[in-house]
Amino acid sequence: MPSAPPSPRAAPSPVEAFAVVVPAHNEAENVGPLIEEIFAGTAAFPPREVIFVDDGSSDATAAEVLKAAGRHPEVVLVRHNGRFGQSAGVRSGAEAATAPWIVTLDGDGQNDPADIPALIAEVEGAVAAGRPLPALVAGLRRKRRDTLSKRLASRFANGLRSRLLGDNCPDTGCGLKLIRRDVLLGLPYFNALHRFLPALVQIHGWPMAMAPVNHRPRERGTTKYTNWQRGLVGLFDLFGVLWLKKRTRRPEPGRITVERAEPAAADRMTGAQTR
Repeated sequence: MPSAPPSPRAAPSPVEAFAVVVPAHNEAENVGPLIEEIFAGTAAFPPREVIFVDDGSSDATAAEVLKAAGRHPEVVLVRHNGRFGQSAGVRSGAEAATAPWIVTLDGDGQNDPADIPALIAEVEGAVAAGRPLPALVAGLRRKRRDTLSKRLASRFANGLRSRLLGDNCPDTGCGLKLIRRDVLLGLPYFNALHRFLPALVQIHGWPMAMAPVNHRPRERGTTKYTNWQRGLVGLFDLFGVLWLKKRTRRPEPGRITVERAEPAAADRMTGAQTR
């Protein structure tokens, strides 16, 4: 018996439309299954676009994205002419998107696309409860499906970062996030930006929320990082973001007013200047 079509949403959502952005480097085996999971997991509220950013892959990643685009016209391929990293992929995808909200998702299949509605529900719940609209909802992996060494390294890095930056987020490394596109593109860009989004969003005065999400073991392909790579580069970036925090001073969003003269008054001023 065929499944019933998804029921319409009960009320307009503050997340008017969203795009899913997936940076990928040599993830040809994961592209097809992940795209099908994205559309299955968001059937009740589908994305406007699913943007795969091929970050200089040497395998068939781009070809697999184009193959999926034949089945799903919402799928978009963005290509880098070299390998520039995950943060560059997130930014390129956000720049290519037309939706006002962005969902970021790792290309290795460890994030569960079925959790995307939970991130959107967090925004809807905040509005329904009269809380400020979150500019970012960060996923918190409930049970890491990584090696012990990676989990221990991540726990140490998260603890150090949280103490220094005070971002109150125990898992900034989770690739599953929902963020306003204008906020993301308005943040200062640097490599590894994606790991510091909770801190940077709060530094610039935007509200943030968190939601528990699933985490899955990698089933296909191989990891592109080592713990040493993450640790050494992450420590360097951490002190850079700490410097940004100390040097960022600006009015919080919502505390900036813009005043303009009434049209009639403006016309009188223009006339007086020309006489």
